[in-house]
Amino acid sequence: MKTLTSHEKQELKGKAHKLKPIVIIGNNGLTENVKIEIDRGLTDHELIKIRINAADRDERRALFEEICQGASADAIQLIGNIAIIYRKNED
Repeated sequence: MKTLTSHEKQELKGKAHKLKPIVIIGNNGLTENVKIEIDRGLTDHELIKIRINAADRDERRALFEEICQGASADAIQLIGNIAIIYRKNED
């Protein structure tokens, strides 16, 4: 996983603007099935949005970091309860 420049992140934010969340993390948190869906989404699309339904901002931030680390993805942005992550496909 290479570190993205601020310019690259800005471009990805622009591309993500029109996307809808493909994964929603609910009351059960980051389950194994959610992790599989995130991995599948990143494999298929590289850039995805995730809705994190946690009331506490610190909890959302912690889940966001855990998702990025677990999926070997780059953290692009977390605004409110919407997270944007990116993982370059080597194909």
